[in-house]
Amino acid sequence: MILDKEHLRANLDEVIWNIEQARITVSEHHIVKLVTVAKYTEVENIATLYELGQRAFGENQVQQLRERMKILEDLPLEWHMIGRLQKNKINNLIDLRPALMQSLDSIELAEELNKKLEARESRMNCLLQINAAKEETKAGVSPQEAVDTYHEIKERFPNISLKGVMTIGAHTDDTKTIQESFETTHKIYETLEKDGATVCSMGMSGDYELAIKCGSNLVRIGSALFK
Repeated sequence: MILDKEHLRANLDEVIWNIEQARITVSEHHIVKLVTVAKYTEVENIATLYELGQRAFGENQVQQLRERMKILEDLPLEWHMIGRLQKNKINNLIDLRPALMQSLDSIELAEELNKKLEARESRMNCLLQINAAKEETKAGVSPQEAVDTYHEIKERFPNISLKGVMTIGAHTDDTKTIQESFETTHKIYETLEKDGATVCSMGMSGDYELAIKCGSNLVRIGSALFK
């Protein structure tokens, strides 16, 4: 559904207001980046959000990322890959040169990605995905292994530039459980700050205010913008 500009403006203003209210509870100096999850919306809505000042957009699939980058190539957008990356799509993603790949979820994927980056004399900014809620349906490394895995990727795979961590909040209506999954990830992030980590990506449309209060500095928002 193509939404008119004023409708999108109202949604964007509401999300930004909520982000502001949440970030101030952390600190006046706490800055939060908004990445729009564009997978369920039309390219016209992305272009309108750009007109309204939004710059960073994320896609879950390499193919859709490629199509949208091509259609909107005249706009200076910042593109993020936020979905699970299949190994057979790695070369396609490297060609697209996303600003950030948020879903590096295993040593195996890191090894394959680094090998192909090396072959193309390229580098990629990535976040390590942590399965903080320990849910079988979710990708990511376990909280217990996260710090060691982060260090191993940094040491073994020079073409991958790790920028921090990402998690998806627990899939439940229990706020306390969701909060615990965010707090777990943020503790890991704090441990990794001395290794240069600057991004703690947590929070989506249903839980981004809670994620920010737990220390997130990047939120991935789709449905709240396109309702």
